[in-house]
Amino acid sequence: MRRRLVTTYLLLLCLVLLALEVPLGLVMSGRTTQALLADRLADATRFAALVAPVMRNEGELEPVRTELARYNELYGIVVIVVDQNRNVVTNAGTRPGVNADPVVRGALAGRQVSSPANVWPWQEAPLLVAVPVYEGGAVLGGVLTISSTERARGSMLFAWIVLGVVGLVALVGSVVAAVRLAQWVLRPVLSLDTAVHEITAGDSTARVPHALGPPELRRLTTSFNEMADTVTDALERQRLFVAHASHQLRNPLTVLRLRVEGLGDVLPDAAGPEHHLALEESDRLARVLDSLLALARAEWDRTPPVVVDAGALVAARVEAWLPMAAQRGIALTAALPPSPVQAEAADTALDQALDALIDNGLKFAGAGGHVEVAVSALPGRVVVTVRDDGPGMTREQCRLATRRFWRAPNTQNVDGAGLGLSIATVLIEASGGALSLAPLRPHGLEARVRLRLHRAEVGSGTRV
Repeated sequence: MRRRLVTTYLLLLCLVLLALEVPLGLVMSGRTTQALLADRLADATRFAALVAPVMRNEGELEPVRTELARYNELYGIVVIVVDQNRNVVTNAGTRPGVNADPVVRGALAGRQVSSPANVWPWQEAPLLVAVPVYEGGAVLGGVLTISSTERARGSMLFAWIVLGVVGLVALVGSVVAAVRLAQWVLRPVLSLDTAVHEITAGDSTARVPHALGPPELRRLTTSFNEMADTVTDALERQRLFVAHASHQLRNPLTVLRLRVEGLGDVLPDAAGPEHHLALEESDRLARVLDSLLALARAEWDRTPPVVVDAGALVAARVEAWLPMAAQRGIALTAALPPSPVQAEAADTALDQALDALIDNGLKFAGAGGHVEVAVSALPGRVVVTVRDDGPGMTREQCRLATRRFWRAPNTQNVDGAGLGLSIATVLIEASGGALSLAPLRPHGLEARVRLRLHRAEVGSGTRV
């Protein structure tokens, strides 16, 4: 943005400089040409006045020749006098190889003629000026002067160089001013961008410094800080409420379950099924409270990531869940890389996420099913995949499955609170990774966890 802003400033400045300096350069060129032309016309007119009596009365030309020779010797300007038939009457200096016929014909027609119309620094052609010689209203001949434009061109070029240097100095000064101005204007925006990224990364204390930039942006930074304070306070209150409510409900629920369990000794046998259902519901409510506590801790905890061996961690969690899988008649396997794969994750995040995903797979795979946990390393990231061959979900259900308390319509009778995948998603995102769900064909579900590959692994170019 700074580059575009500075480029805009410089583009406007260049347009202004061109609009000022180009016309000024043209005006200076025109004035130099007019001054030179006026001087040559004055000289040619004076020579025409000297020659007229001589050409009319066929007098002595020697004084005129002497005057022209002195003029040529002094200024290096060629002077040629011609009669009405364009015959040379007298001249001073050597005529260069230029075509002077157009200006001579104009002078013999009674006009003052010059060529070229304007002198430019890159144009080396001499200046031709021709005036008629009058006597009693009749044109007797013409006087032609041929003069070099080197001095005028040098003066004009110097003036243009001065203009260019002044424009360049103005441009450099404007570049410095534009960069400073852009930095001053954009400093609050850059600070705002930094604060937004820090807050997104989990630093809820990041704020934008005050008293930066123009007043409008200072008001923006103040409003942003107030908004960030309000949002942070609201989120903290929400997390604290969930944590405190779950914790405060835990003890009464434990006491309630003990009392309900104790009622089993005094209830008649006919109330046994209802008593058993009451105990199951109290256990289910306890699991929901535990999940809410875990979710609140996962959202609040922003500890820096640690380096974990994803393969070893998967092997440990699969071994821990093998008894449960054997009890349910499900094959639980692990596909591990031949060498360690180091991933960056928040402390215990991958452990808890694997527990939630493996538990979810074991719930839906069913007896005789298969759950596989695989680890692979790709450029820049580690991928942990949990696959099961259960009924699976549609793509739309996979998109909704990570929402809190959401459960698929066909799984309402399966034990759970609808928080396991939400907790896993929060834990993985807090580690700087991502969790995605996708259906398998012909049936089943694939949960894929992506984490950052440890920088040492990235530098060594690990491939699995």
